[in-house]
Amino acid sequence: MSDMRAAIIPVTPFEQNCMLLWNDKTKKGAVIDPGGDLERIRKVIDESGVTVEKIILTHGHIDHAGGAAELREQLGVPVEGPHEADRPLLERLPEQGRVYGLAGVRAVTPDRWLNEGDTVTIGGLVLNVLHCPGHSPGSVVLVSPEERFALVGDVLFNGSVGRTDLPGGDGAALIHAIKTKLLPLGDDVTFICGHGPMSTIGQERATNPFLQEGMLA
Repeated sequence: MSDMRAAIIPVTPFEQNCMLLWNDKTKKGAVIDPGGDLERIRKVIDESGVTVEKIILTHGHIDHAGGAAELREQLGVPVEGPHEADRPLLERLPEQGRVYGLAGVRAVTPDRWLNEGDTVTIGGLVLNVLHCPGHSPGSVVLVSPEERFALVGDVLFNGSVGRTDLPGGDGAALIHAIKTKLLPLGDDVTFICGHGPMSTIGQERATNPFLQEGMLA
């Protein structure tokens, strides 16, 4: 990825892939989906020498957004994303925390909501915003056409797709978003997902059981 570097930082019992994405020349970057374990995230930031300029949220579930409010205070940077349709989830983060036994989780209101067609800049890298509801109403995917790279949150996984049995989930909407917005990106696009290993659009098109012909109606 030219000058761009990414560190995946699994956090919380959910083993969520928090990410540090930065430009290796400028050492400026962003934290994506700080679900918790902020000491672990700060350690990776310090060891990499990166100056974090923003926090980005792909959606409003606790495993992705649970640490955002506190990390914003610690770093003094803005939070961007997700789409405003996830506002209720972000407002209920403390409630989600109690349900899952995670203490100290705070609600967060982003400094900037993201919409289809917006762009987000990380260390000079421009990523296009795709609104991909289904896993949650406000899930967003960030795509770099230049680098052939995407951050997909919990929309698509290596061998699976995001669960749709949580509040606001919609299985038909999720498959529609993947079919109309992610698959057309091209088979060579590599993506980091919210849990588990990386993959490519081509691999998922060919082997993901949720994306075979019968599932794409």
